[in-house]
Amino acid sequence: MQTARNINGIRTEVLVQSYGDRILVLVTQLGKAGCLIQASIPAATPLLPPLAAPALPSIPPAITLTPLLGQPPSGMQTVYNLYVSQIAAILWTYEGGDGASRRPVVVGLALKKLKAAADSALVTDAGGDEETGGAGEASEEDRELFKGVMEMVKEVLG
Repeated sequence: MQTARNINGIRTEVLVQSYGDRILVLVTQLGKAGCLIQASIPAATPLLPPLAAPALPSIPPAITLTPLLGQPPSGMQTVYNLYVSQIAAILWTYEGGDGASRRPVVVGLALKKLKAAADSALVTDAGGDEETGGAGEASEEDRELFKGVMEMVKEVLG
């Protein structure tokens, strides 16, 4: 399952491929897989559904991120970790809200350098609005990219 659209004038592609033991998600603006990071959670970790339609599911505090191949561009580690964590939370919530699907999620990210590359994070509150955290300030383009990618992931899941 895949989709593509222009976000802030940049072609962005999302592909989701399900395997028996894990789920692969590729998000690219560069036409390549980028760095691969695996997200996993213990089977007993509760998943909370989104509060309202536009809101994103909460990221479980017990999430574990494991770098598999490559590394994020300089200054984007926190932002990449946020993307991976949120994408995994969406998959776990929408594909297996009953707790059945707790497969690890491997996310490949290849994003153009964000405006707020000072290792800042786009933090999503319970209402689905983003706030900035960390050292830098997220630009409006950064926020639109985050929202757009998460909408694309939900769209692919149907």
